[in-house]
Amino acid sequence: MKCFAALIALAFTLPSFAQSTFHGNNARDGVYQSAGPSKFTGVKWAFKTGAPIVASPVIAGGVIYISSLDTHVYAIDQATGKEKWKFKSALPIASSPAIADGNLFFVSSTGALAALDLATGKPKWVFVADYERRFEAKNLHGYSPKQQTIADAWDIYTSSPAVSNGKVFFGTGDGGVYAVDAATGLLQWKFQTGNVVHGSPAVANGVVYIGGYDSRLYALDAATGQQKWMFQAGLDPAINNQVGFQSSPAVVDGVVYIGSRDAHVYAIDAITGIKKWDYPTSKSWVNTTPAVKDGLVYAGTSDSSRMMAFDAKTGRLRFNFETKAYVFSSPALAGNTLYFGSHNGKLYAIDATSGKQLWAFQTDASKADTMKLLNPDGSLNHDSFTSVFGDFQDMYIDFFRFTTIGAIFSSPAVSDGVVYVGSTDGNLYALH
Repeated sequence: MKCFAALIALAFTLPSFAQSTFHGNNARDGVYQSAGPSKFTGVKWAFKTGAPIVASPVIAGGVIYISSLDTHVYAIDQATGKEKWKFKSALPIASSPAIADGNLFFVSSTGALAALDLATGKPKWVFVADYERRFEAKNLHGYSPKQQTIADAWDIYTSSPAVSNGKVFFGTGDGGVYAVDAATGLLQWKFQTGNVVHGSPAVANGVVYIGGYDSRLYALDAATGQQKWMFQAGLDPAINNQVGFQSSPAVVDGVVYIGSRDAHVYAIDAITGIKKWDYPTSKSWVNTTPAVKDGLVYAGTSDSSRMMAFDAKTGRLRFNFETKAYVFSSPALAGNTLYFGSHNGKLYAIDATSGKQLWAFQTDASKADTMKLLNPDGSLNHDSFTSVFGDFQDMYIDFFRFTTIGAIFSSPAVSDGVVYVGSTDGNLYALH
């Protein structure tokens, strides 16, 4: 896919709050205990930041926490949508926060892990990784110039931390997977991979699972950082398009489920690292972190523009839901409803069993569609995505185009009958 960012069951122990990290919990299964709305009655409130939001909200103690490309982390009252505090970083933030033991943790765009006081937003400590960068390669996605190393505009997210047993785990652009003491910020261990690591780690049964742009999924001992196993996905040395894990793993019932840019959804045995099944997605990236519940696995695709449901044991396709636009937003499950966003500025709610649409929310920017990027049915008008420079810069232009319709890269969080999701129009929406 030629697709930026300017500008992130084995038994497992839940963190202090059940909804305090990206995709719901440390297993990253995308399941929320609170019911969500089966009918859409309106926007409860919208909180405006100063730039696009690609990170996902987390919820703890009646407060919504969200990062924005405007360089801030915000704490917002869940009931009213009013700001409680904000923290300014040096650069745009594409990491979703994690909450544990009165602290908020996020990864900055410099590769640093920051710990903030949850009540005040004041910094407690900062751990600085070696460096941060986007995934890059020559002839990336077939763009010219062929001999120039090109930074991938669609490497949008940075890693979102996981906190377990007093350690904070995260990946960085230096190819490292880090474990840092949650109380002091002191390094506990570092594991070096072969390329950028911007996926978010899942932690289950004392094991850290994380994938990177070297197309490898790693299982690491959470205490020592020692590799337990490694799974190699597909490679694409010619143009580096069908390569790498931008998705984060979900760990459920002894299986690791993960999507890959090599156009597959994988199910890997969590103990041995042996593949149980994989599903090919017709050269479409799977950047979403799978949601898993009641024997079904849900994942979205890029070019084929689908939300798919698979049998968790066999990988057999159960249904396809057509979104008509790319899906980078990881699905969230609440009750029997699946929520996720799309590049066309819509958030969809579908029945998790049948795949039938229950309702959809569309941003005002998408409705206005000033650049005429959408067809009447919500599909992408590819005539409006014409090349400007004819080289890699067109990736960045396309990201800007998507911001004009409020494309939703953020993964929803659900609490007390309300869905919270960020948009590239700069808003955090509370939908009920």
